[in-house]
Amino acid sequence: MSSVVPGIVPAVDGDALAPGDALAARSPLELFWRRLRDDRVALAALAFIGLLVLMAILAPLVVKLFGAPPPDERSTAALDPNFGLPTGPSSEHIFGVDTSGRDVFSRVVYGARVSLEVAILATGSAVVAGVVVGMLAAYYGGWVDTLISRTLDVLLAFPILLLGIGLASACSLGDGCLGVIQPGLTVVVVVIAIATFPYIARIIRGQVLSLREKEFIQAARSLGASDRRIIFRQILPNLVAPIIVYTTLVLPQNILFEAALSFLGVGVQDPQASWGQMIAEAGAEFDTAWWFMFFPGIALVLTVLAFNLVGDGLQDALDPKART
Repeated sequence: MSSVVPGIVPAVDGDALAPGDALAARSPLELFWRRLRDDRVALAALAFIGLLVLMAILAPLVVKLFGAPPPDERSTAALDPNFGLPTGPSSEHIFGVDTSGRDVFSRVVYGARVSLEVAILATGSAVVAGVVVGMLAAYYGGWVDTLISRTLDVLLAFPILLLGIGLASACSLGDGCLGVIQPGLTVVVVVIAIATFPYIARIIRGQVLSLREKEFIQAARSLGASDRRIIFRQILPNLVAPIIVYTTLVLPQNILFEAALSFLGVGVQDPQASWGQMIAEAGAEFDTAWWFMFFPGIALVLTVLAFNLVGDGLQDALDPKART
């Protein structure tokens, strides 16, 4: 038997109401925020991401504030005067310089702008495409589901990095692909979106397959609601939570994906700053210029870790049953 103290009414999230107090109804957004604010790690990671986004947006101001030169400015005066080697952290270059005399701090700051831009645009495109494709396949079923599912199977059969390298290599030559996907940042965004949207589509398809058999969907059909209304007014609102959670989990993967493509030479090209490209260039100089690889590497690790922690926090806040 459960022991309940007379006169005390248990409330949501462990709070208790005294006699005479009214039980206030809380919206799903309020409940979500109450759970999220208890996760100090997720909030700290979210604050770090906010500062990172602010730094990326205000990159020119941040670089100027620290007295660093522009990211693509080469200076032989910053190199070792005797051997022409890159110099380490100093009062003039707090993160040191690379083999061309470019300021590493400035390139790390601008590299954050590139990484976030690619991750946000590619993830947003992949989520939109995955949600649309997954909903169409699951809701209509039949030959539509078969055609879409088999196409997704073909895309999923390729290793994601190998598929990305192949597409990026093909679209980085000449005028790009189809005359629209031009070499450079556009290629990276499109390649990452194409390589990652099948995973989102599969998850959304599974969610919609269970939702379309629910009573409220059957009731909407019996009342004569159109397919468009059912999809956008009944099914899509119930997909918001998994979409948010999976988006936050895909973002760090795409940041690593961009860094990997740039590291392999088919991503962001010089002189545009990218953390993956900087790490690739630093590989040959690591034994003599550790700072060249360390600072972009630690920036990449902290950013990916922060997004993963936020994603875990959102998953727990949106789905309390997932807590262990």
